[in-house]
Amino acid sequence: MSVNQFFKNIYHDLYYDVYKAVGGSLEDEAVNWPLYLSKLASTGIKIMVLLAILAVVYRLSLLLINSARFIAKDSKYSQSLRLIARLMWLFSSLLAVMSQLNFEPETVKATAKAGIWSVIFYMAWYNLGYLMQKMLKNYGLNASIEQLLHNLLSMLIIVLWIASVMSQFGFDIVSVVAGLGIAGIAVGFAAQATLANFIAGITILIEQSFQVGDWVSINDKEGKVVQIALRTTQILTRDNITVIFPNSTVASAEVINLTAKNLIRFDIEVRIALEADIKSARAIILDILANTKEVLERPAPTATVDKIGDFGVFFIVRFWVNPPHVSRMPFIKENLREQIKVALDDAGIATPYPHMQLLMPSAMLSAMSSEAAPSVKTSP
Repeated sequence: MSVNQFFKNIYHDLYYDVYKAVGGSLEDEAVNWPLYLSKLASTGIKIMVLLAILAVVYRLSLLLINSARFIAKDSKYSQSLRLIARLMWLFSSLLAVMSQLNFEPETVKATAKAGIWSVIFYMAWYNLGYLMQKMLKNYGLNASIEQLLHNLLSMLIIVLWIASVMSQFGFDIVSVVAGLGIAGIAVGFAAQATLANFIAGITILIEQSFQVGDWVSINDKEGKVVQIALRTTQILTRDNITVIFPNSTVASAEVINLTAKNLIRFDIEVRIALEADIKSARAIILDILANTKEVLERPAPTATVDKIGDFGVFFIVRFWVNPPHVSRMPFIKENLREQIKVALDDAGIATPYPHMQLLMPSAMLSAMSSEAAPSVKTSP
């Protein structure tokens, strides 16, 4: 085949494809372009007229919604009505175009039903977050349970929406569900770790051993819980680093919830010299604690002698704080240690540290001094 013949074949195929697209048939004895182009132009005009009418109806519906006195302009109800109007306009436009392009009546009817179901399920999904907030407020559900219910209901709405749309076009839903069940079993064997995390996530959310906003320690990683998803749990450390744990790891780990109660106690150690006055040192320490805003007055802070060692007297200082201050606890402890050290120094109370003092006999010291002294030579 020559190059010219090759391009002629391409041109021939394109020519008849366009002819068929405008309504022609290969069975026609002669190509009647004017007839089919006039039909195409007529159809295009009808479509544009229908779309213009639907656009006007859509704009009027928006004006009616915005001007209604009993509907707040920025309320959730008003937003939902505007969304319904927009979706109905889109599906009506699609049906108008299909009706003019000679689609089968059954196909147009199925598309209309599928569109109605799509609008219903989309509105349910769109308002799901609002409904969850209402349940959270009315039934006292915490944020973690709300998140679990939101995820599960979202999945259920999507599955029902797909099944409803497919049923309108003649699909056997029972067979589809059976096929999905078999596929789900296969996926379950292939994704055992993911399923383990999923089940562990549901267990964590139901048991509520910790919630979003709590300050926890998991496997020596301490931080604020920012998200409990179905597969992972995320905490934000003091260094603004997000640590992500698989839920199966969290379920089997030792989790310390520092903010589970309204009060949390912390300890610091303070050391003074053996010869120092214990009562004076205690009074100084308690005064520093009383002037620290993060430390609670009740329960009262304490400063007791924990032990007496070779290098001094060891105080154990105990104080209580509210949960919001847990994230700043390293800074609070450092500030307390510094203030206590400065106050003890100002009061003349020594803060000892491990050191070694060498004691030697005076004769040995004299001998060492004479050896170190320079020799003076006198002239005759």
